[in-house]
Amino acid sequence: MRLKSREKILLVFVVIAIAFFVFDLSYCTPQGRKIAGLKEEIKATDLKLAESLLLTKGAETVEAEVTRLEQEFDRLSKKALKGEEFRAFLRHLARESDPLQMKIISLVPQEEKPLIPEGQKGLPAFQYRKVAVQMVLHSTYAKLGSYLKQIEDLPFLINVDGLQVERAEETQPLLKVTMRLSMYIISL
Repeated sequence: MRLKSREKILLVFVVIAIAFFVFDLSYCTPQGRKIAGLKEEIKATDLKLAESLLLTKGAETVEAEVTRLEQEFDRLSKKALKGEEFRAFLRHLARESDPLQMKIISLVPQEEKPLIPEGQKGLPAFQYRKVAVQMVLHSTYAKLGSYLKQIEDLPFLINVDGLQVERAEETQPLLKVTMRLSMYIISL
């Protein structure tokens, strides 16, 4: 059985096709799998690198924010009154009214419960409490503005929580002023 030339050519093509298939199956496919696996590892490594860069930037941002908050805390602690400073502050309120020819009718401190800074459990290193001072005084409008400006210029953390100005018959020509100031006092 002799093969014709056409059959011989066909047989050569079949042998070449089988050789390519075996070569592909034994060499190219494993290499392709290795390459695909390496590409996946590169992608995973890139993702981890990007994540670590974000975490580094986040840590730097957090450090900057902590530094800013510490500075803010230091600034506010310096403005918060200590025990003796509160008594001095009350004397200051009464004394500053004299040159302005104002009459302080009453000056009543009202202490609220101690506040523990947020995020601290147990006994903190310090506590602070909010103290309100209820004042009733008689003054003219211009002198009251000057008095409030002096209070604002004090180096303490003081809020004017309420201010009521009314004209009363018994205090003519002065106004009756009811004012509520609040401040924070640190207990070390």
